[in-house]
Amino acid sequence: MKTILSGIQPSGRPHIGNYFGMMRQMIEMQKDDLVFAVIVDYHALNSVQNAEKMRQFTLDAVIDYLALGFDTEKNVLFKQSDIAEHAELCWIFNTITTVPYLKRGHAYKDAVAKKGEETVSVGMFDYPMLMAADILLYSPDIIPVGEDQRQHVEFARDTAEKFNRIFGKKDNQIFKLPKEYIILDIGTVPGIDGRKMSKSYDNYISLFADNKEIEEKIMAIVTDSDKEIPENVLAIHSLLRSKGELDEIYKKDKGNYKALKEALIEDLKWFVKPLREKREKIASDLNFVKKVLEEGKEKAGKVAKAKMLEIKKAIGVI
Repeated sequence: MKTILSGIQPSGRPHIGNYFGMMRQMIEMQKDDLVFAVIVDYHALNSVQNAEKMRQFTLDAVIDYLALGFDTEKNVLFKQSDIAEHAELCWIFNTITTVPYLKRGHAYKDAVAKKGEETVSVGMFDYPMLMAADILLYSPDIIPVGEDQRQHVEFARDTAEKFNRIFGKKDNQIFKLPKEYIILDIGTVPGIDGRKMSKSYDNYISLFADNKEIEEKIMAIVTDSDKEIPENVLAIHSLLRSKGELDEIYKKDKGNYKALKEALIEDLKWFVKPLREKREKIASDLNFVKKVLEEGKEKAGKVAKAKMLEIKKAIGVI
């Protein structure tokens, strides 16, 4: 049995890119493996700086996982902020990490390019080290991520290797080196404007969207009028149907963008409806949702405390 770990920021409702890029893999993997699902609320502080929104977004993220079928009896669903060892290990990693190394981060480079270096917070700059701590505390084998998160897993591996080299021994390597898991046919899910689907770009389709939102978002997908097939529509549609089925649909309505968008609308409605209905039922019992978080805190805490004891002995603070 392998250990799987991945996280999601409580910075708003998840979109279909989150689901197909990472969440679906986690739900499938839990059948045979141990899954740690982290609600990374400290990461979300880089964009969500309102207490009420943070509380609501966090509860929403837990409800979302439960609606998708996350098995909390077998696996672990918890908040990053409930486990103090995440921030503690981040600091330890900071002491062996150089500024030039962190400047290689794609998120940092993007932020500098958009608004200038003077606007980048320390939290955004140091994001990869906190993510490395999130990962390495639980000794996972595999990290399911979208293509855009590949570098963060590489940072975690680099950090694990450096820590082991400095503080480890031949017969006692503190950290396991995790591997990213990316479904190549999915990689990056496009948004309605053709860029990567992202809440920060406001180009996403909510995972639990109602019919009206689905219709509006799909009809707003940017298309190239010079082509017979609307590539952005097809890219999203390919998440829901096989290539053979889509070949027939897109051949029959070649060049008819309206008809192809309407076909995608119907398929997305069919996909989202049972998820939305299950979510509404779970959201009506917040005591159950809070109980899930308490149980997750206890389970994750035991693993994190044991690992941190090993780390502290290795660095010589105990």
